[in-house]
Amino acid sequence: MASLPLGPNHLPENDEGEGGTVKIVPPHPSKMETEKEISAAVVEGNDQVTGHIISTTIGGKNGEPKQTISYMAERVVGTGSFGIVFQAKCLETGETVAIKKVLQDRRYKNRELQLMRSMDHPNVVTLKHCFFSTTSRNELFLNLVMEYVPETVYRVLKHYSNVNQRMPLIYVKLYTYQIFRGLAYIHSVHGVSHRDVKPQNLLVDPLTHQVKLCDFGSAKVLVKGEANISYICSRYYRAPELIFGATEYTTSIDIWSAGCVLAELLLGQPLFPGESAVDQLVEIIKVLGTPTREEIRCMNPNYTEFRFPQIKAHPWHKVFHKRMPPEAIDLASRLLQYSPSLRCTALEACSHPFFDELREPNARLPNGRPLPPLFNFKQELSGASPELINRLIPEHVRRQLGLSFVHPTGT
Repeated sequence: MASLPLGPNHLPENDEGEGGTVKIVPPHPSKMETEKEISAAVVEGNDQVTGHIISTTIGGKNGEPKQTISYMAERVVGTGSFGIVFQAKCLETGETVAIKKVLQDRRYKNRELQLMRSMDHPNVVTLKHCFFSTTSRNELFLNLVMEYVPETVYRVLKHYSNVNQRMPLIYVKLYTYQIFRGLAYIHSVHGVSHRDVKPQNLLVDPLTHQVKLCDFGSAKVLVKGEANISYICSRYYRAPELIFGATEYTTSIDIWSAGCVLAELLLGQPLFPGESAVDQLVEIIKVLGTPTREEIRCMNPNYTEFRFPQIKAHPWHKVFHKRMPPEAIDLASRLLQYSPSLRCTALEACSHPFFDELREPNARLPNGRPLPPLFNFKQELSGASPELINRLIPEHVRRQLGLSFVHPTGT
């Protein structure tokens, strides 16, 4: 798996773990350190990960029986400046999980944990439970136990580029549709911006081709009128308003990032591969042209410096190869716009004609297997117009559900 940047996301409060007694068993019992009982489920042990067995207690609340779960750490699958992600096996069930281990400041609540606890969607990675652990240097780590998904969109892309092929269009549609469905859920239901959408943070199950957003280390609930940091999001996928230093941005920064991912899946390489923040802007200008004063005002009203070479927009149909379906080009152009308010929403993106093939009654994966679930919408349809809902839920699905019309409350 690709390297995962694990963001430092903390809220100013203390936090509690789930469970009670926890112990870590090093690979050599002779090196075993003393066990420690802490109400917030703290594991104490050696600092190495691979080969350890980590035991933690879950349950015990509201009369539930306490239950011990042990994980054998198998291999590190991602590293970043704030910790690691490792693959582990649950010894009781044989289930494989991913455990993200991040350094925890004892003074703060972990924002990623708070957000992940509230998430429940087919296109968002599932948090199973969590516990704290300490090292011999008395550093406190938070361990997030999540479902394990073996691949990333980044690695799938790399596979196609290594064999000098483009990703088949059916997969481009399938992956980007599910990205937008996951974003629609976190944006509309939770008011959360992911703030680091990129191929490395999109998990793919290679058998079902289900896609899940992961790594909420940079995610945040955006509150209107509240300032946020602009130095966020990986460079190639960073929305132009962030490069302009905007602090009152919206969830449309994720829409820009998802537009960059769509373009990359279609092209087989990043659309805006800038080598610095300024170079990033140059790459964007080469395609979208120089932003107008009005567009700059929309991105950041406080940005007054206006010294750009006047460059004309490069026509979108010339950005992609000749055989590119016009719907793909149209969708990319609706996502990658300077003015954040003009970008389509995640749900509107899902309803775009580019994805009509997925809504066909006989749509299948290239190997003949069924597509992953695409129409089991949750609360994200709340507030959507009846027209939009009818575009999102195909007629054959409505018939199956016995619905002639789907009401805005969703299904």
